[in-house]
Amino acid sequence: MGEGIALEITDLQASVEGKQILRGVTLRVGPGEVHALMGPNGSGKSTLANTLAGHPRYEVTGGTARMGDQDVFAMSPDERARAGLFLAFQYPIEVPGVTVANFIHSALKARGVALPFVQFRKRLLEKIALLEWDENVAKRYLNEGFSGGERKRNEILQMGMLEPRIAVMDETDSGLDVDSIKVVSNGVNALRGPNLGVLVITHYERILRYIQPDFVHVMWQGRIVFSGGRELVDRIEKDGYDWIKAEGWADAAAHAASGPAEAAAGKTGGR
Repeated sequence: MGEGIALEITDLQASVEGKQILRGVTLRVGPGEVHALMGPNGSGKSTLANTLAGHPRYEVTGGTARMGDQDVFAMSPDERARAGLFLAFQYPIEVPGVTVANFIHSALKARGVALPFVQFRKRLLEKIALLEWDENVAKRYLNEGFSGGERKRNEILQMGMLEPRIAVMDETDSGLDVDSIKVVSNGVNALRGPNLGVLVITHYERILRYIQPDFVHVMWQGRIVFSGGRELVDRIEKDGYDWIKAEGWADAAAHAASGPAEAAAGKTGGR
């Protein structure tokens, strides 16, 4: 893993097939920080993840995103990955004929990391054990015949091996039972460190019982409208998301108006 860098998103606007989804997202994820991004379905959370990763269906119509001194949107998706941006998919796809080990080994080579086979295998088996998994998974084809929990474990395995600088986890807890959430969370917690910034995107609070975020943000209608700490998770667990709409857009915007610097410091939040 290289030296830690910050992901800085400023007034990001993006559309999908001509429909605007992101309407001015501002967020900073610093090295060593874990941020949780929550919000109701359709609020734009996964659109943010896919836009950062460079999915071709998502068009940037305004704003910026930078990783250190690099312009994210000036890079192709593979260049973003080589720069240290990692996306854990909500719905990982199958790749028949390519084993888990070969896929990860090829990804490392693409990032310019050339590990001797013995060292690579040792490190891979250590990460597999961390995820409480059978080492034979390394010989299986990527996600083929995997359960939902196994696919998500595989995402965290890749994250552990590739050692990104910024990791975006797009609803990794989706479809997982409690035991699988614990295993995945333990893997993420083991990877936490001063050089890694993590953005955990989730609809529910349950994964945040095991991954303790430093900062919590709530997205609604394509904007981050509340930022704070654990109190936001607790309120969502207690009241759901209706309170955002009940308090009104103007009120939510007033909370967010203190700006990204104060929001990232946890100075804004729900009542």
